[in-house]
Amino acid sequence: MKRFISLLLLQGMVQKPMEKWFWSKRPILSTPFFGKIMSEIKYSLIMKFLHFENSDAFDENLHLNPKLRKVSELHSMLVQRFKSVYAPKQDISVNESLIAHKGRLGWKQYIPNKRARFGLKLFQLCESESGYIWNSCIYTGKGTVFHSDYNHLGVSTKSVMTLLHDLKGKGYCLTTDNYYTSPELAELLINSKTDICGTLRPNRKGLPALLKSSAVKKGEIIAFQKGKMCVMKWKDKKTLHMLSTFHNADMMEVKCNKENSAVKVKPKAVLLYNATMGGVDRSDQCLSYYPVVRNQQRKYYKKIFRHLLNQAVWNSFVIYKKNVGRLNHIGFQMKLVERLIEVGGTDPSAHRYVTPKESENIVRLIGRHFPSYVESDCSEKRKSVRKCVVCCLATNENGKRIRRETRFECKDCNVGLCAAPSFEKYHTVTVL
Repeated sequence: MKRFISLLLLQGMVQKPMEKWFWSKRPILSTPFFGKIMSEIKYSLIMKFLHFENSDAFDENLHLNPKLRKVSELHSMLVQRFKSVYAPKQDISVNESLIAHKGRLGWKQYIPNKRARFGLKLFQLCESESGYIWNSCIYTGKGTVFHSDYNHLGVSTKSVMTLLHDLKGKGYCLTTDNYYTSPELAELLINSKTDICGTLRPNRKGLPALLKSSAVKKGEIIAFQKGKMCVMKWKDKKTLHMLSTFHNADMMEVKCNKENSAVKVKPKAVLLYNATMGGVDRSDQCLSYYPVVRNQQRKYYKKIFRHLLNQAVWNSFVIYKKNVGRLNHIGFQMKLVERLIEVGGTDPSAHRYVTPKESENIVRLIGRHFPSYVESDCSEKRKSVRKCVVCCLATNENGKRIRRETRFECKDCNVGLCAAPSFEKYHTVTVL
């Protein structure tokens, strides 16, 4: 399975329009490394029968989320692991993400401001600075499972409270956009010792009527305070409504990056929003560089599996960088693929008759290898010997390959080798 996962990750770095082209033998398309790790038939069979739940034990009346039953256990396991290995910094953000999918699915969503537009929607909580995906919830329409304490709330409010449930009372600062921000959510977060800052829709319940009706000129601001909650209306190029529980109407001078540009005055809440809102967008951007998800994948649960695998690699990279790692994103993913291949080994069926010059050196030059007799149930000589792959590389005076048989083999490498000196040479010399 490690070899299978390594090929999925490698497909994100070596991208091709069709999956079968990774095993193509045409010179202009050839990537022979894929065939050396796993044959196309074996890969296709694993992908075909890939499953994450026991269909025989499924009961629609007892399952919490029947729509997501094929991948719910995998998603829950990974999210729990994401939470346990890392605690995010103070600034966090909540936003929706989209897995591109145009197949037939009752809970497929349309989000026009996302690049994919159609797909599977996820509510995600990320660390603002790094984009670490700490928690996520897959939206399946009316049957979406939220925390039971918040079922009486609206979708936008209970999605935030569900994602934030384990971080309540710890002094976090949450940034949201106008889909989630509301006075109702702000009151709940204040009671949970959590601050919020975000853009606001002026037609939300509980807002002053003057906030929507009052006209402001460019650069002007009006604000209303209720306890810790402050709502404001400010106009720059467009009118902007904000809600914050730790800001007031204070303004701050900001100098643009352009040379000889004038100094602008903006509310502090707007500056914080611009600095901390991009956590989910940052993770989505980085996941799109080397995507494990393929558009041709028809089964939605396999597409979710690929996306979760992509998230796991990204979160691992974020933790690696926080521990002063020197590799960049693609370098880290390449090292991960190499390590998975080293641990998982190569496909014995693909290497049975491959010479050392053609085979990959990753496995045979590392680890501990021991000679053993060629096993056979027959007493005939031809059944109990194998060709020595090192000796058979040599040629005689006429330029023909020498055929030499041996009773010894290396089981880990699955090749026949003479006890001396071929066994030592095969496992120590890079180029034979």
